[in-house]
Amino acid sequence: MKPFQKTQYAFAAHLRNPKRYPAPRGIEPRRMKVYRELFYNNVEGFLSSAFPVLRRITADRRWHAMARDFFARHESHQPLFHGIAAEFLEYLDHERGRVRGDPPFLRELAHYEWVELALSLAQDPNPPVNPRGGLMDGIPVVSPLAWALSYEFPVHRIGPDLQPRKPGPAPTHLVVYRDRGDEVRFMEINAVTARLLALMAPGRATGRQLLRRIAREMNHPQPEAVVSQGAAILASLRERDIILGTKKRSS
Repeated sequence: MKPFQKTQYAFAAHLRNPKRYPAPRGIEPRRMKVYRELFYNNVEGFLSSAFPVLRRITADRRWHAMARDFFARHESHQPLFHGIAAEFLEYLDHERGRVRGDPPFLRELAHYEWVELALSLAQDPNPPVNPRGGLMDGIPVVSPLAWALSYEFPVHRIGPDLQPRKPGPAPTHLVVYRDRGDEVRFMEINAVTARLLALMAPGRATGRQLLRRIAREMNHPQPEAVVSQGAAILASLRERDIILGTKKRSS
């Protein structure tokens, strides 16, 4: 490398991990301190805004230790600031490892909070649908901005007053979605609705066919009762913009 490139690498290494890498020679310590604080505060500030619940329930010392570890160790590949949240998930998955004192729900809570940010920024593909089509005899279309998620912990309820140490007795199923007013919302659902949404994703079966399949999977003694109750669920999902309507028939 040329001398100026060596200085740039030394400068960046010091900013990321000043305890391990000394500052380049010839730079006034006061100015170096300004750069260190500016870069770290920008990254830490974005993490705080992207993961507000995680920040609120984490003691200052532990939070800043984790943020500094992320800043020092993780090589981010997304050039935009809002990409830092996704990079933080990569850090939690592949670099942080087991750290004593981390809550067992750390990764799941971070993912849940990232989903809200990701959906607020996602492009709306606006697929062609018949918004008033019959959901039972037509093919329901799930909004691309509706994400069905399952967690071991009740991440939507975690906060200062609820920090479980063990997973719940059953998975927590949620739909996080962006409605037509561009508001990001969530809805807790049961396992049957979660299965219904999963079956709808390919977009090849009518609502009635989907509900009859669920009745078979459940080995329900009254399949038509499942179909009848499921029709109300489909209507509720459409009211919330989780289902956009039915697939348009090709002309």
